[in-house]
Amino acid sequence: MAREPEYPKDAPVEGGAPQQAAASAKAVDPARKLNFKTGVAVGIGSAAIVAALLYANKSRKKDR
Repeated sequence: MAREPEYPKDAPVEGGAPQQAAASAKAVDPARKLNFKTGVAVGIGSAAIVAALLYANKSRKKDR
């Protein structure tokens, strides 16, 4: 793995210091967390509905 570049303390670096960029990337927005949980819940719920419909139609196939 390559080393991170080192900059002189008085030299301006575009986009901020690398430590600041890493810190902001690790910060998690509470709304993003909520959206992720909502997405997981919708995915599980839709899978449960599909499973219930497949199970309900299983008995109809034997009558033919």
